[in-house]
Amino acid sequence: MKTAIIYAKSQHCTEKAVHELMSRLSGDIELIDLRHQSPPNLDQFDRIIIGSSLRRGKVQKEIQEFSKSNFSALQSKQIGLFVCSFNKPEIARGEMLKAYPEELHQLAKTEAIFKAELNAEKMNLLKKMLVKRLPQVVQNDLKFDDQSIDKFANRMERTYSPFM
Repeated sequence: MKTAIIYAKSQHCTEKAVHELMSRLSGDIELIDLRHQSPPNLDQFDRIIIGSSLRRGKVQKEIQEFSKSNFSALQSKQIGLFVCSFNKPEIARGEMLKAYPEELHQLAKTEAIFKAELNAEKMNLLKKMLVKRLPQVVQNDLKFDDQSIDKFANRMERTYSPFM
């Protein structure tokens, strides 16, 4: 089985999630960062996983454009969708629903919200000061969530049969 993990990296969390997913999935896996690569020909893939961080409740522009322009090709694939979010689960779920077109949600085999991680070592002083002002950072321990990635990968690995 050949899988494409298509993402647009703007935060360390998205890149980390993509690499963690890659290590948990079977078959031939290709990573495509739409910020640095052109969209691939989807005919060569059986599964397509699409992911992005959220900015102001939306996925990256490259992911929005990819989802819309490739919708017909995506209809014949196993689809997985994920977002990385700093928000509380109930807020992040609403963001997830708005992040991708409804038709893509309906096609998805699975969806996930990965808790975004803040890595102070990779931030400059200004970013550190701004992040400390975010209410969710004060209230939540923003560490990477391996369990969500495990669940997502396990669901993508399951064989689907309409007769089961």
